[in-house]
Amino acid sequence: MNGAETPGAAGAEPTTPVSPAPSSARGSSRARRAPAVAEGGPAAEAGPVVEAGPAAVAGPAAEAGAPPRAPGLKDVAAEAGVSWKTVSNVVNGTGRVGDATRRRVEEAIERLGYRPSLAGRQLRRGRTHILALAVPEIDHPYFSWLAHATISAARARGYRVLIDETGGDRATEITVARGYDERLIDGILFSPLELSLSEADALRGRTPMVLLGERSVGTGGAGVRTEHVSIDNVRAAREAVAHLVGTGRRRIAFVGVEPDAPERSGVLRLRGYREELRAQGLPVDPAWELPVSAYTRAEGARVVGSVLARIDHVDGLLCANDQLALGAMHALRRNGVRVPADVAVVGWDNIEDGRYANPTLTTVAPDVEGIAARAVAAVVDQVEGRAGEPADVVVPHRLLVRESTAVDG
Repeated sequence: MNGAETPGAAGAEPTTPVSPAPSSARGSSRARRAPAVAEGGPAAEAGPVVEAGPAAVAGPAAEAGAPPRAPGLKDVAAEAGVSWKTVSNVVNGTGRVGDATRRRVEEAIERLGYRPSLAGRQLRRGRTHILALAVPEIDHPYFSWLAHATISAARARGYRVLIDETGGDRATEITVARGYDERLIDGILFSPLELSLSEADALRGRTPMVLLGERSVGTGGAGVRTEHVSIDNVRAAREAVAHLVGTGRRRIAFVGVEPDAPERSGVLRLRGYREELRAQGLPVDPAWELPVSAYTRAEGARVVGSVLARIDHVDGLLCANDQLALGAMHALRRNGVRVPADVAVVGWDNIEDGRYANPTLTTVAPDVEGIAARAVAAVVDQVEGRAGEPADVVVPHRLLVRESTAVDG
């Protein structure tokens, strides 16, 4: 049974538990931005060094007017009066080096500011202990939360995380799917927007990868090469509609149709919405399947504003994400439509703003930490040679019942 949230309860929200059944906010309108870097786990594993680090020195071979180059292994060797192999042994703790020689090398390293090269270490050892998380919009609340959870999960396994914002650009997503065409990273966690998951799976290179998001309707797991982590969007949507019906609503609209995106999360949420209406003996009216161009507050307000003249024909809204729901509630409130007395509203993603909205927002809450933990575990298993057959991993979700679907009395 659905439990109403108790105001003021710290750290615990009554929920409607469901069987295991990530979620993602969709609809990016942003241009591509440069990748951002977020710190994850401990520094990469030490290994043999073949190149120099960031500190710069001007050597005798430097051309006039040229910028000073970074100190290299041979610079340290010349400074200490030893071979480059001896320097490598000191840096990596390998081989047999006398105490006096070791001290001389260490002093030379300090004087020159030599730093081991991550690229060189990788070339010798084969790993950087760096993962990439590629998402459409890092400043979207859901993806920010996912990034934080991914960094925490990776840190626990000794990995760092680079965050790449694709901006929903197809060419950029193709580069991600192919593994970035370079060896800087050990593995990729990828939430595509413009690419379908089946396209991303077909394009992937040899870099270990886990996909986040929903399989297209009818795709299934046969022949799929890439691990996939998600919630069950169809089931979650059905539970949200059943909750609205259970509170007495009978004329329920869906906000978040994506007409040109046949394989995104919204399609599966719409499918669950339709299935549950039919199961409840209620009509499915295409006129109340409202399309949006992006999953934003502005679009939620716009689309609800466009149907205000007939809003009395519905008594419930299922929104494909919380941002749409918050925008919809804003438009309703500004136009004298009461939530939930006139129209009940359900969102999706459990972003923080929903907990402080007025009224507080009922929402489908994916287990974001669970999504991150399972995805990181899966990609690390691939990196470290422990992976089995690719699987579709279904992570649990909950329906958090709050004020936006309350029943008077």
